[in-house]
Amino acid sequence: MIRALTGVSTRHPWKVIALWAVLGIALTVLGQAFVFRAMQSGNGGFLPAQYDSAAALNIAEDRFGADPDANPVTVLVARQDGAPLGPADEARIDAEAARLARTRVVMPRTEETMPLAQDHSQLPRVGPAMTAPDRSFRLLTAELTGNPADPGVLDTYRAFRDSVRGQFAREGLRTGFTGGLAGRVDTADAEKTRTMVVGTLMVAVIVLLHVLVFRSLLAALLPLLAVSVIGGAATGAVVFAALLTGTGLSESTPGLINVVLVGIGIDYFLFLLFRFREQLRRHPERSGREAAADVAGRVGTAITSAALTIVAAFATLGVASFGQFRVLGPAIALSVLVMLLGSLTFMPALLAVSGRRMFWPSRSLKREPRPGAAAATGDRVARRPLALVLGSVALLGALAAGMLGIRMDYGQGGAGGERTAAAVTAAEIARALPAGVSDPTSVFVTAKDGSALSAERLGGLSRALAGVDGVGRVADTVLSEDRRAARIDLFLTADSQRQEARDLASGPVRKAVAANAPAGTEAHVGGTAAVFADISEAVDKDLKVVFPVAAALIALILFALLRSLLAPVILLAAVGLGFAATLGASTLVFQHALDRPGVDFTLPLVLFLFVVALGTDYNILMSDRIREEMERPGPARAAVGRAVRHTAPAIATAGLVLAASFGSLAVNPAPSTQQIGFATALGILLSAFVLSIVLVPALAALLGRSTWWPVRPRPRGGAAGPEHAPDRVLVG
Repeated sequence: MIRALTGVSTRHPWKVIALWAVLGIALTVLGQAFVFRAMQSGNGGFLPAQYDSAAALNIAEDRFGADPDANPVTVLVARQDGAPLGPADEARIDAEAARLARTRVVMPRTEETMPLAQDHSQLPRVGPAMTAPDRSFRLLTAELTGNPADPGVLDTYRAFRDSVRGQFAREGLRTGFTGGLAGRVDTADAEKTRTMVVGTLMVAVIVLLHVLVFRSLLAALLPLLAVSVIGGAATGAVVFAALLTGTGLSESTPGLINVVLVGIGIDYFLFLLFRFREQLRRHPERSGREAAADVAGRVGTAITSAALTIVAAFATLGVASFGQFRVLGPAIALSVLVMLLGSLTFMPALLAVSGRRMFWPSRSLKREPRPGAAAATGDRVARRPLALVLGSVALLGALAAGMLGIRMDYGQGGAGGERTAAAVTAAEIARALPAGVSDPTSVFVTAKDGSALSAERLGGLSRALAGVDGVGRVADTVLSEDRRAARIDLFLTADSQRQEARDLASGPVRKAVAANAPAGTEAHVGGTAAVFADISEAVDKDLKVVFPVAAALIALILFALLRSLLAPVILLAAVGLGFAATLGASTLVFQHALDRPGVDFTLPLVLFLFVVALGTDYNILMSDRIREEMERPGPARAAVGRAVRHTAPAIATAGLVLAASFGSLAVNPAPSTQQIGFATALGILLSAFVLSIVLVPALAALLGRSTWWPVRPRPRGGAAGPEHAPDRVLVG
């Protein structure tokens, strides 16, 4: 099946290239235009209904008309001369707020706006909220609807912000803006230059590494082009699958898909390129198409095995209770299948068309390369496998010990981020009012018996909540139109994005609600702090289920693909040890050395996605070559040495390219992104240089052909050619 597919691609390469070019460009453009329509705003909607904050969200939507796509913004208005606000000032501010609520905000159209982009022009909801006790400012509440990840929504907010700022400036008043949408825009504007510079540098590093390895500009640029075309098609396929099935993607899904596809796509192309160069060097009489067909057929099996393993790993996220995980798994699995199809068709077609021109102007095809670091490593693995196994396990075990005492940090903000205008405004508000005034925690009460609610009936609950340590202020009770539901907003002293707020919402506040809710009513706690508190609980439960299920499923697939009982156990143990070492090292650096509250709660999953997936890729490639070499005459250890010599350069190059790409995230000011950048870069380096190049081959050298028990590879008859002869230093 695989050889038939690669064979068609190398026999009709131009047709395959043209087909992929059309599909890739079309799906990329359409996917980018519709991706935000396929997204689900916020995180609360991904929680199962049994969670308290999910029930609160349903009441807010059903009884109070809350829009799940609404983005609240808090507007601070103060006198430019710093004087306290008087009654006339408050009247002017409220009049301007009413005028703003009647003024339509038009979404700007820029050169970056996609042709099919949704128009987010709208009438904002604007109204007065409160005046600071010292009368230094008055707060307005504003609301814009739309997916906050959509650039069109961000541009609409910018237009609204500039309009408000100019309108109040003409009245001698200054303004400040804070809230989720304001913070997102300010951060994006502050990081725009940094993102562009870092992205350019990373592309330059990837190209430079390829040029240094292959001595060819075409071999450096073609992998990026191929991965871009296939990745765009994969993302478009995921977007349209989500729209057709009515599945809401999370905001992070497209970004994670891109990173996963860049990772495995470059890996697969590098595996093909190294083997293609090896074939052309050994068989100068063969045409490029013949060599491409042979290489694609051989390496295609390993690529398919690796890709299906990744698909299985991500598919296990479908058993998660947290909807964001449950959606992410099938989405990435589908995108990996598209990348696999491209790796078996588009990439071999490019090799067949380019032939020896792929490596121009390098002369490496005309001579056998001199033994280098890879040959020396292969020799060392074959000669001293036990010492290398013990050393590798000791290193990984020491790093894994850092997991002792690990804590998850669910903070969304924290020190280390940019000091944006939104953060400055939030700090100014917090000096006079509770920090949570811009994003309150809300208690929703419904009457189970259908009776009417009143502020007096809920007075005891309000007084009890006001007495909770950490609740700075309790707002007046708001009743629904039918008076069968009520909302009590709590302004916490801690920022809703911080761990203190989540602990408060999930602990003392919920206890007070449970103990003081009037008889015949049902009460739920909602808001950002409560949602993330419930997400933390759901994530903890899901990780305990997903990891074992994924390991079992990957093991079953490896058993079937490798036709061995022992080899899959070795690969899984190596990848598991690498995962633990990476997470332990991250804990040592961030939780202990840098004294952070803990490691970001998404880090275990991110490492599972990238380190386990890519580590399995590298291990399968190395194992496949070891088995191939063991089918040739000669000692098993010599076969392992040859496998390392020929495969280590591809794995090392792929590892360096990806580590450099992920490492660029470590310079991001956001603490969670710093952790992800550091951890993934370290995990990929450990997977490439310790697990795949040293530990797995050393174990294979110790076990010999028994590694593949019960179907052991038997040396085929006939003498080995010079290129497959046992290394000179191994002949005893």
